[in-house]
Amino acid sequence: MNIHEYQAKALFAQYHIPVLRSQVATSRQEAIAAAEALSTPIMAVKAQIHAGGRGQAGGVKLCKTPKDVDDFAARILGMPLKTHQTGPQGQIVRKVLVEEGADIAKELYVSFVTDRERQTVALIASAEGGMDIEEIARQAPEAISRVSINPLFGYQAYQGRVLGFRMGLPITVIGAWSALLGNLYRCFVDKGMMQLEINPLIVTPTDQLIALDAKAVFDDNALFKNKDIAALRDTDEEDPLETRAIAWGLNYVKLDGRIGCMVNGAGLAMATMDVIQLAGGRPANFLDVGGGASAETVKHAFQILLDDSHVKGIFINIFGGIVRCERIAGGILDAVSELGNGLRSVPLVVRLEGTNAKEAKQMLADSALHITVADTLWDGAQKITAAV
Repeated sequence: MNIHEYQAKALFAQYHIPVLRSQVATSRQEAIAAAEALSTPIMAVKAQIHAGGRGQAGGVKLCKTPKDVDDFAARILGMPLKTHQTGPQGQIVRKVLVEEGADIAKELYVSFVTDRERQTVALIASAEGGMDIEEIARQAPEAISRVSINPLFGYQAYQGRVLGFRMGLPITVIGAWSALLGNLYRCFVDKGMMQLEINPLIVTPTDQLIALDAKAVFDDNALFKNKDIAALRDTDEEDPLETRAIAWGLNYVKLDGRIGCMVNGAGLAMATMDVIQLAGGRPANFLDVGGGASAETVKHAFQILLDDSHVKGIFINIFGGIVRCERIAGGILDAVSELGNGLRSVPLVVRLEGTNAKEAKQMLADSALHITVADTLWDGAQKITAAV
């Protein structure tokens, strides 16, 4: 789950991570009021969307007067902001953050991210902040430093000091730098994050460290432990179909193809998408209904697929392990009958394998519904691709 910059900074403040004074606004009037309340010679007005690259896309502007703030807010609020992370459709700007300005002597990059391969937390930092980490890695990979933090021991102050000296930070900043990393790590662990990023983390002429930006990504599976974080979800920033899938307990990610996929198990779902691509088709989604898929789950999954206007055919690929295949077949038949013409208007190919697969295939074949039964994954991918 993603949150906005202003929400991440409010969270940072709870962990004694320095941030600038700011106010969020949803209208021109609120933006003007925020500018007047801050009363500083220069202010930054930032579009609040769940995507990076806002500055390059024109979503950030330095303003000197409330009139400047009003003009920018009037232009950007309600418009789709297109960055390299939003796709061509862009993301509607519904909020802006009005923040006081700051003198910048140096811009740094720092992030914490879960490293599944090493089973550690990776602390990544660079003295070349203010630009995409991908760009830094491409142009100057030697400028990126990395430390692995063992979750059993947690962050150690010496790791921050070593990292700071490696980055060439002045001795006057090293103490604050090491302490800041400790606070960031506590925030990362306490709130169940998968990624925490500050770019840039600025050093002021008086050697203060301030988080000028903030990005936080949370593990959905840890939200039950942090109700305050779950309450920060902004469904306006999410695809409506993905929001519905979450409410129904489905793992769904919308893609740009034409073949809707319904699969049980994340690994099988990934393999199904690959085979569809290999057969010449393009998957319209990743949809994992889970190992214990029920008839109700299947119906909800169908509804999501049918509400995607890009879906021109549906491929169901189920392995009956935890749940028997004939139960899935019964759920498919019930859903087709209940959803009616909407489901009958698109080609439907079903491949079932595992417990009672033979009986399940016979149930589908004996029905009067227009369902194509496939024998293998490759056979099913070819049939749905041809039908679409």
